[in-house]
Amino acid sequence: MKNTTIFSNYRLRTSILTLLITILFAGFTNNAFAQTAALGSTTTWGKVDGVAVNGLVQGPSAAEAELQVACVFEYTEGDIFNPPALPANLNGMVHLDDALKGIITELRKSGKFQGHALETLLITPPKGTLASKQLLLIGLGDRTKFTPDLMISVGSTAMREALRLGVSNYSFASDIKDAGIDSPTALVAANVVLGSFEAYRTQAFLKDKKLADYKPLTKVILLAGPAFYNVAGEGIKDAISKLNTK
Repeated sequence: MKNTTIFSNYRLRTSILTLLITILFAGFTNNAFAQTAALGSTTTWGKVDGVAVNGLVQGPSAAEAELQVACVFEYTEGDIFNPPALPANLNGMVHLDDALKGIITELRKSGKFQGHALETLLITPPKGTLASKQLLLIGLGDRTKFTPDLMISVGSTAMREALRLGVSNYSFASDIKDAGIDSPTALVAANVVLGSFEAYRTQAFLKDKKLADYKPLTKVILLAGPAFYNVAGEGIKDAISKLNTK
């Protein structure tokens, strides 16, 4: 009887210890790997040539800016609604399309906007539909051929269009993760920033030669989902550092 009691106590202590270890490990895992940022979180990651580069956890339909830039691949049936695209509640492109009553899907499905790499389309949304005053779509081409290097050119295109439109700020959403493309978040974000400010500096060079004129920007806002915000920020900071040492 005594041995049975000792064995029972041993099993109880072992079970409690196992439970404590499991709880501690779970807590460690959550702290170590869960980098989810709250909706609305914003950070100024740095400045380049006097222009603030901000991060924001927000969808492109709700981000406040003079111009919203959003990126889309060439159309395939149901591509923004079905897996591997992100679920609707996490998918900024779905929210954008819904806010405009399906016009983005209609444009893409009909071929009026085909989404070829660097193709652009400017939309003036009805008042009250989007938080931004204008929407610029930029094509990403064939999703099966996507590489992060394309985002350098996409960033340049966004910047040139923003300067041509005379806005003082714009918000940028790559929408690559939304589309279900497994891409390196930090590298994509870095390339957008690098391309954007190479274009900005080209326009500054031309302006100095009296061959161009533009309204200087005050800020560029880079959007990211809650799960990708901090990783994107690391890439953005790396790009800012590189630009500021040139």
